[in-house]
Amino acid sequence: MTKKNFNQHIYVAVLLWVAALSPSCKRLIEIPPNPPTSIAQAQQFADSAITMTSMASIYSYPSNGVTGFTFNDGLLSVNTGLSSDELGTSLAGSDNNAFFNENLLSVNYIVNSLWTDPYTGLYPVNATIEGVAASPGLSAGLRQQLTGELKVVRAMYYFHLVNLFGAVPLVTTSDYKQTAQSARTSVDSVYGQIIRDLTDAKAALPVTYPSAGRARPNKYTAQAFLSKVYLYRQRWQLAYDEANAVIGSGLYNLETDLNKVFLNGSAEAIWQLPAVDGVNGTREAITYVPNTSGTIPNYFLTLQLQAAFEGGDQRFQNWASPVDVTINGSTQTYYYPYKYKQVRAAAPPEDFMIFRLADIYLIRAEAAAHLGKTADALDDLDLVRARAGLGASTASAQDDVINAILHERQTELFTEWGNRWFDLKRTGTVDAVMAPLRPGWQPTDALYPVPQGQLNVDGSLKQNPGYQ
Repeated sequence: MTKKNFNQHIYVAVLLWVAALSPSCKRLIEIPPNPPTSIAQAQQFADSAITMTSMASIYSYPSNGVTGFTFNDGLLSVNTGLSSDELGTSLAGSDNNAFFNENLLSVNYIVNSLWTDPYTGLYPVNATIEGVAASPGLSAGLRQQLTGELKVVRAMYYFHLVNLFGAVPLVTTSDYKQTAQSARTSVDSVYGQIIRDLTDAKAALPVTYPSAGRARPNKYTAQAFLSKVYLYRQRWQLAYDEANAVIGSGLYNLETDLNKVFLNGSAEAIWQLPAVDGVNGTREAITYVPNTSGTIPNYFLTLQLQAAFEGGDQRFQNWASPVDVTINGSTQTYYYPYKYKQVRAAAPPEDFMIFRLADIYLIRAEAAAHLGKTADALDDLDLVRARAGLGASTASAQDDVINAILHERQTELFTEWGNRWFDLKRTGTVDAVMAPLRPGWQPTDALYPVPQGQLNVDGSLKQNPGYQ
């Protein structure tokens, strides 16, 4: 990586991102060699049609792993799965394998992508927030709605950045002069920004979705996200209240058929993005479903995750798929994630799920248990278990109920958005779970290293402990 400042890397990546879009989308950001401190907002956001083109490109699902909304190109679910006890890999010697072996280096190209991809996505988000605010061609109502949506997206990027790396630079402007040398902002401050953005979005967004499907956030999307953030911050009553509002809205229902959960139009979906490029399905299906039978999948469920499923759990039957591999006359069965099944499709039936109702039930259950409402917590837990074909939980004491809920999160949300990896860390159990599985495990392995290329160009950045 050449020695340019931190944000010049972001600008170059954004320029490539814009170039990959349609010609009309290119009007969003034009970056000269020495970019100005602000976008020519009167031009770029002159009317609602141009602005909505900008919004569409921010939300676009990159089934090719290149353009649009980042973090959904398989990198997050795969590598947090490898870091936790969810996934193993047959890709020996790869940068992916380093996540499984807890042998991450700051020069790992995937670590670099997990850092730079969200900052690439943040630039057009910040630029569009500024452009929308300054545009005289947009109505006040539309400005309010679009700003609310964009703040949900910005919160999404920062939520995952802070959970992967800890303290990270907090960039809320497109002015490169302010952000060229950005120091890391404390975890508390980053979470403070996330909560402010989601609180603003909750107040700004309507309860109805602003367009067909559920690709653009509504009020309940912001509340679902807030419930998760408050859960991570151990603010139990607020987590409970936000989750309760989403569940009580009546807009969402658990799908009784597990094979319908991730489909376009799922009743369970709170936020999901269409995967439409005329050729491919979701990036998750492309990543996990083997191209050929009889070979070890690139990524497969660990024995620990397989053992976590109770007998008769329909999630294991429907969301994990077996492949028998024979080597030197010995046959072994591997299971790979099969929540997303369609690899190739001109019009994929599956959408990429960001938030869904089962997660919110388990958030409300966990918050309720911490508040001493164990009966209410068990009611929510048992709804999720019943959908999986399981009987009611036998837990009764508060700690046992909490542990049962966390176990249910492991089997319900596996390989989705890093949930297992993040749950281990936020509950303080990551060392106890991972140390017996990984020789050489160190507590500092719970955070990924800051990419070396970023340290080289931004002297304000400091490396995470445990990495050189």
